[in-house]
Amino acid sequence: MYDLIILGGGPAGYNAAERAAHGGLKTLLIEGRALGGVCLNEGCVPTKTLLYSAKIYDYAKHGAEYGVRFEGASLDHAAVIDRKGRVVKTLVGGIGATMKRAGVEVVNAYGEILGRDAEGFTVRAGDKEYKGSKLLICTGSTAAVPPIPGLREAVASGFAMTNREILDLKKKPEKLVVIGGGVIGLEMASYFNSIGSKVTVIEMLDHIAGPTDGEIGKILYKNYVRKGVEFLLGAKVTAVGSDSVRYELDGKEQSVKADAVLVSIGRRAMTQGIGLDSIGVLTDRGAVVTNEKMETNVANVWAAGDVNGKSMLAHTAYREGEVAVNNMLGKPDRMNYLSIPSVIYTNPEVASVGETSETVRAKGLDAKIESYTLKYSGRYIAENEGGDGIVKLIIDKEHRKILGVHMIGNYASEIIYGAAMMVDREMRVEQVQKLVFPHPTVGEVIREAMFMI
Repeated sequence: MYDLIILGGGPAGYNAAERAAHGGLKTLLIEGRALGGVCLNEGCVPTKTLLYSAKIYDYAKHGAEYGVRFEGASLDHAAVIDRKGRVVKTLVGGIGATMKRAGVEVVNAYGEILGRDAEGFTVRAGDKEYKGSKLLICTGSTAAVPPIPGLREAVASGFAMTNREILDLKKKPEKLVVIGGGVIGLEMASYFNSIGSKVTVIEMLDHIAGPTDGEIGKILYKNYVRKGVEFLLGAKVTAVGSDSVRYELDGKEQSVKADAVLVSIGRRAMTQGIGLDSIGVLTDRGAVVTNEKMETNVANVWAAGDVNGKSMLAHTAYREGEVAVNNMLGKPDRMNYLSIPSVIYTNPEVASVGETSETVRAKGLDAKIESYTLKYSGRYIAENEGGDGIVKLIIDKEHRKILGVHMIGNYASEIIYGAAMMVDREMRVEQVQKLVFPHPTVGEVIREAMFMI
């Protein structure tokens, strides 16, 4: 009999398992594929590995702007993919070792909830059944494949791919069509554009980067266009053939040739086939319904990570798993989704936290919104020839609280945690003015901007 059974070994599951074990709970972690989930095996880490190689290659190609000349620089895409595999293998092994040290039992099989009785919950994994007094559902998400004519056939043939398959593609496509201009689509567009593919992005909306602040999104768009990425905005894909993608734009049916297609239009929670109905867990549009404590409608059942559909980010999943475990252990805790940062790891990077210009208007908030060039940073100028990065502040007018911070430019991904802390702690402008930032850094622009807003 276990105190806690966790379904899913991704960021939410394995982190929660470690926290639960350290908290004294006898914990069983069930994972049908590899520990680390989508993030480690086919998402966050693999894409960052590829993007770092692309960034080095970009630096080599443009080194002359900084007085450094490279002759005959090239990128071996197959070697990049091989390195990605080594990185993933190392990290997966590290998670396994961490589970062992924490005393977490790991079962490598798909789990299904069979029901509950007076003793607790019964879960089948492989050919065995396990009993637990508490359940944490962390089964994650999978790439959405819409019912576009020809798309499923294209995926079956290998012509079209999701993020999972494209990360194992060893031959660079000469022409890549990306369906969807969200985070995953943009990161892959950035990588393949950098290594020489002709990239076309088809997006139904009139802008890229989804809910990213509009001004930041426009700057990112301009950077992509300068690098040669073609965007078809406001376009609807109508069919996928064997060597092309058809779309409708401005009322006209058109097509674009491709050697490969990436389908990147979002993700859906993995709730099918895990036995939720057997215990009556409530779902909404396929995602498990949870409150701010990560509780479901069923006593002693929690859900964390992509499976609840709230914020499909690995770092959100980490925190949700912790919140769930803390509440299991009698330590009151809750999620604050407004202070969750988000990052697009392109070149340049984009990082955001809190309210955007668009959400401020939609909520009717009385806020001051100002943008400041990153050229206030000496380091940014030294390292970014012709850079157009900015930091954007959204400040509550009445109390001068920091509601949102948005950046585009180098190091944004490493800086944004500080801004997230400001939003989470409801810091005021005057408080940030008193903080000391190291100089010269890009991040100190945030403090400089506090004296100008």
